Amino acid sequence: MKVMQKYFLAIVPTGEIQESATSLKLLLKEQMNIKYALKSPAHITLKMPFSYNEAKEDFLIEKLSTFLSGKENFKLQVKGTGTFGRRVIFWRIEADSKLYELQESLKIFCKRELNLVDELSDRNFHPHMTIAFKDVKDRDFDQVLKIVETHSIDLCFQADRLALLKRKNGHWEVGNWFDLEKKV
Repeated sequence: MKVMQKYFLAIVPTGEIQESATSLKLLLKEQMNIKYALKSPAHITLKMPFSYNEAKEDFLIEKLSTFLSGKENFKLQVKGTGTFGRRVIFWRIEADSKLYELQESLKIFCKRELNLVDELSDRNFHPHMTIAFKDVKDRDFDQVLKIVETHSIDLCFQADRLALLKRKNGHWEVGNWFDLEKKV
């Protein structure tokens, strides 16, 4: 029986950045009843959610491992706050060309090797870390934005692995990590 499951690929920071993002999401839940962003760890999406046959998950992991083998890690900076209209509030990501090159090559790989659909947001890559979306009411948007701006961070981290996230019971969990090689 073919069971389709939802997956996506992202950089998922650990440590202080993840803790700060989670604390802020919890604060927004407590103060504004905004909780949708708590369904996933803080992350930078590289390949939008896609459906894939769960029985072929090992094949998917093997193909991604092969593709990502030899790809170098790089630094990213989380700095400042931004919005997509009045529907998404995020922390900005500052990156050099390595992040864009990785996302572009991953997009092409997913289309050619995994037969995944090239989504509009895959083609218009804007790296960010979502803090609030979907359940932010228009009447509350300015207040939520002010809270996020007050808790904005300025931290660098080494993007040294990618995560394959899988949807389980309405939440996204890291199912597999793929290490990126250290610079020589």
